[in-house]
Amino acid sequence: TLDALEDRGVLRAGETLVVLGASGGAGLAAVQIGKLKGAIDSYGEDYVIVDVGGVGYQVHCSSRTLQAMPSPGEAAVLSIETYVREDQIKLFGFRTDTEREWFRLLQTVQGVGAKVALAVLSTLPPAELANAIALRDKAAVSRTPGVGPKVAERIVTELKDKAPAFANVDPAVVHLAGAIDDQRAPRPVTDAISALVNLGYGQPQAAAAIASASRSAGENAGEVDCRRLAGD
Repeated sequence: TLDALEDRGVLRAGETLVVLGASGGAGLAAVQIGKLKGAIDSYGEDYVIVDVGGVGYQVHCSSRTLQAMPSPGEAAVLSIETYVREDQIKLFGFRTDTEREWFRLLQTVQGVGAKVALAVLSTLPPAELANAIALRDKAAVSRTPGVGPKVAERIVTELKDKAPAFANVDPAVVHLAGAIDDQRAPRPVTDAISALVNLGYGQPQAAAAIASASRSAGENAGEVDCRRLAGD
């Protein structure tokens, strides 16, 4: 009953109970859970069992989140995303609300579901993912197993306007990366970045160096001395 769930600390005031089921069936009851606070019971390959008031919740997490969780018996807190389907209820857990927000954002991209979103967050922590998208670094996103160049490009393209709010990179670098990606950057700038890439730098690092040098030298500085920037 609802009273029993409240007494055990599973259902709190203001939480919603959804009942699903085919006609004539017993149905599924699901609490729309936003956070779990309890003790670690055990671990599976891609999930953790969290004991909350004697009730064990199976929570699917990224590998990074699982690796950061404490040992069985110790206390843990997870932000939760609840998925309710016709035949199942599935919980996804995150160490921070920011990680959960990226899980949601990734799934707004065509072809990205919960499995791929968790895989991306297993490869890149939220801050690095935000930086990669803000800098249009498709190569970093495509390091995720199961994410090919096309999906990585969609992730970067469709989330490029949302990533800067989460990124910790210089806005000037973000602007330059966007100009390069959209082929709007001046020819001397693209030539300078290409030269640094040929020297072994990644494009995001090259763009950061050029943006910094351009800002220091002023708008009318002309072409940047790439070898000097590279320390050659």
